[in-house]
Amino acid sequence: QVQLVESGGGLVQAGGSLRLSCAASGRTFSTYAMGWFRQAPGKEREFVTAISWSGSSTSYADSVKGRFTISRDNAKNTVYLQMNSLKPEDTAVYYCAAGSLVAITTRRYDYWGQGTQVTVSS
Repeated sequence: QVQLVESGGGLVQAGGSLRLSCAASGRTFSTYAMGWFRQAPGKEREFVTAISWSGSSTSYADSVKGRFTISRDNAKNTVYLQMNSLKPEDTAVYYCAAGSLVAITTRRYDYWGQGTQVTVSS
């Protein structure tokens, strides 16, 4: 069992930056691939980025490539999402998730956090 808690969301102007954190409970954090997804009002939850258990492999949605960076610290049971050059269309609730493999679909992830709101003003 893994419990995930996101933090770091907030209101930022377009062009600004935010860093999200996802703290995990449990000793098995380092064995899980971790993903970030987001969901805007009226839209489906969509893949943002993911990282393998070792951190050696990452995947990004085209919409965030070059602007967002995922990283993890297994000693701290935490995964991070650095978001730069934010745009109004990045506004959404951001969720972290844990699964067995790096994947872009929600069904591949077994555990989810409660989400943190990111709002980007124009």
